[in-house]
Amino acid sequence: MGDVKNVLFVCVENAGRSQMAEAFFKKFAKNKFNVLSAGTSPSSNLNPVVVSVMEEIGIDLKNQHPQLLSSSMMENSNKTINMGCMDKESCPSLFVKDVDDWNVDDPKGKSIEDVRKIRDQIKNDVLNLINSLESDV
Repeated sequence: MGDVKNVLFVCVENAGRSQMAEAFFKKFAKNKFNVLSAGTSPSSNLNPVVVSVMEEIGIDLKNQHPQLLSSSMMENSNKTINMGCMDKESCPSLFVKDVDDWNVDDPKGKSIEDVRKIRDQIKNDVLNLINSLESDV
């Protein structure tokens, strides 16, 4: 087993999708990877519906805060996942090379039922990512 790999989840506001992906990755990948999430234009707080749907499945995001995507985060990342874009000007995939784009719907303004579907999609995508990363080690 070599060096620990750095995984970065990015979106625009870092208030929903990338936060859920980071939380699932931390839960299921254990300590084999360092994981971060960030946004190109971070919101001041997490989406409260996202916080509640994650709480429903036992994941507490109350102490998480959106953070600004930095060039050092991008440079030090072995794997960068763009969760999707709300607008073209601040889309993280414009600034990040070799990014995987998951095109996940933004939970902003969505009903709790829709946010649950987004959460479950992200969980499946993260589990598939972990499997592929672990098979590359």
